[in-house]
Amino acid sequence: MTRPITVGIDGSPESLAAVAWAGREAVRRGLPLRVVHAWERRAADLPVGDDHEAQAEWAGQAVRDAGRTVEERHPGLSVTTEVLDTEAVPTLVAEADGAELLVLGSRGHGAIVGFLLGSVGQQVIGEAVRPVVVVRAEDRPEAEAAGHEIVVGQQGEPDDSAAALRFAFETAAARGAGVRVVRAWSLPPLYAYSPGSLKLLDEAGGLEPYEKKALADAVAPWRERFPGVPVTEHTEMGSAGQVLLSVADRAQLMVVGRRVSRAAVGTRIGSVAHAVMHHAHCPVAVVPHP
Repeated sequence: MTRPITVGIDGSPESLAAVAWAGREAVRRGLPLRVVHAWERRAADLPVGDDHEAQAEWAGQAVRDAGRTVEERHPGLSVTTEVLDTEAVPTLVAEADGAELLVLGSRGHGAIVGFLLGSVGQQVIGEAVRPVVVVRAEDRPEAEAAGHEIVVGQQGEPDDSAAALRFAFETAAARGAGVRVVRAWSLPPLYAYSPGSLKLLDEAGGLEPYEKKALADAVAPWRERFPGVPVTEHTEMGSAGQVLLSVADRAQLMVVGRRVSRAAVGTRIGSVAHAVMHHAHCPVAVVPHP
């Protein structure tokens, strides 16, 4: 069964930008597009009052208009729309589970419920088991054809970033773009040194060569799998969020990983993903991994 690209809308300019981005990505990947509106009856947020039928009509019109617009832009693209009169977070998490990826508008605050970076969007990203892409209202499709790169963060061992690297390389291949793989590093505290780690660092010739080798080892299988994708390996000392944001101006899409785990209270999206989603102006893909 073919997974669609699913986009959640809330009627805001940001979510409409998300629909436009999702439509282009569906065409590139040869996938169907699904447009959904998940909403709860919240009269205080609605310009149409407490009339349930009016609320339903408003939501239905929003998804129909969004679907019609993307169909006009991409003739031949398979587009389905649906209004889901259910609680937003579990509904969108379930939608993500059945999709190739879920797309949301960043900083949207529509008439029914705002997505990002509010509580709904953060919960969805924190609980989704599939990639979630967030798109700002100033989505710039021209950047996708202007030599901009897919920027992806890499950290830890090769397996730790495999899901994010896979997503980045697959996206780059579909777009004919290059990939910049970024690994940030910092000086470890003195107590972190051990005989084993000191031996590895000594064999590598120091911290920076060690980090460069670690990045090259993580990227190697993806270079082999996607030989037509140009790759830039970028290592830099600093926090991961800061280093990624320092190259965000050259990115048409930024990809970060998120470890799947449940915090003691609620869910976590991770400090790196949090920083990038708040401050990068390009779309950001958050890819969960074990």
